[in-house]
Amino acid sequence: MFISHIYGAFQTIRKTDAILQLAALAGDFLLFRAFSAAGSLENTEVVSLLATALNNLVTGELMQMTVTPAQRCSMDYYLQKTYYKTAALISNSCKAVAVLSGQTAEVAGLAYQYGRHLGIVTAPVLFAMEEFPELRGSVEHGFNDPSDVATALEYLAKSQGIERTRLLATEHAKLAARAIDALPEVGNKVALVSRQALKDLAQKLIRRTK
Repeated sequence: MFISHIYGAFQTIRKTDAILQLAALAGDFLLFRAFSAAGSLENTEVVSLLATALNNLVTGELMQMTVTPAQRCSMDYYLQKTYYKTAALISNSCKAVAVLSGQTAEVAGLAYQYGRHLGIVTAPVLFAMEEFPELRGSVEHGFNDPSDVATALEYLAKSQGIERTRLLATEHAKLAARAIDALPEVGNKVALVSRQALKDLAQKLIRRTK
């Protein structure tokens, strides 16, 4: 089931490149509006957080555009790019909410950690490549050739890449939940429900890959 999802994702990306570009522009627009709204609040720390998120987002895009064949095969490079493109935006946004609500630096830091772990994703194909070095050529080519996709799916099915991805994602979900559990105790029922919802969200991100 998971492999069919990956194959479908590859095909969808090829067929809907224009839609993805439009979605990216829409995301940029929303980020700009958030930046404008934050500026009207006259909170320099929040503006700084959003500026950091925007800077990281651009850095991640540049990393993706200028990636070398060797870097495509590097898990460290992939995770760093993922942080810049996804986790940095989520983590800084979570921290900004804590700052705006007048929370302590400790709580703001926990909010950042929650967002960071929520936004980190992994690459099952890179895990599979550790077992099957034959995959390296397909990864280096960036899956430009349809045969590379078929090769990747074949080896992915035989590897522990999917399971290792689930295990690592589960670990990040646990760390995200741990950040929520470390928040100061409260007796407010709404706050407790909200905290549980944040923990549930991390679990849902894992279950959607099954």
